[in-house]
Amino acid sequence: MLTLDIPPGEFAAYIFDCDGTLADTMPLHYRAWVQAVRAHGHDFPENLFYSLGGVPAPDVVEYLNTRFGWSMPVEETAAEKEKLFEALIPQSKPIVPVVDFLRSVLGKYPVAVASGGLKPLVVGTLEALGIHAHFAAIVTYEDVVHPKPAPDTYLEAARRMGVEPARCLVFEDTPLGVQAATAAGMQCVLVASGPVVERPR
Repeated sequence: MLTLDIPPGEFAAYIFDCDGTLADTMPLHYRAWVQAVRAHGHDFPENLFYSLGGVPAPDVVEYLNTRFGWSMPVEETAAEKEKLFEALIPQSKPIVPVVDFLRSVLGKYPVAVASGGLKPLVVGTLEALGIHAHFAAIVTYEDVVHPKPAPDTYLEAARRMGVEPARCLVFEDTPLGVQAATAAGMQCVLVASGPVVERPR
């Protein structure tokens, strides 16, 4: 059973990543990636997929092309993957301890989502979980110039809630996301809900 290691102290707001943190959707994302990459005659190793958690889809395609010498069209492949994932969104399940914690602070503190995903997919996932209406802000890949691991996504979420970054507690499931939260000056709870793998260098 997943347990959350909540740090001591008073926080004024809570910010959550979406995929792999609130929603158990990483296996669904992997299924979509496998189909999208296989259409170009390639295989996407599962461990490599999890090591790239939090990386925007076009950047994943560029990384795969560079690492393996492939020539998949970046925007087309990323768009196809997102289309495949969108069809799987109704299968989204909550990561129960995180959603339970979210519900425990509703009405007491502002909450936000800060994700490296595309807004329609993030919103669709939150709607599938029945929690979309609770968030004061939903910040995604399209809302910032520099996505995770830069701090911009988390800083923008704090700005929209009107809370100082240092008074926000973040929930994240990837090292890349933790890096982004730390760079934003925020404490972070690591949600170890999936395979723990090292990020490729």
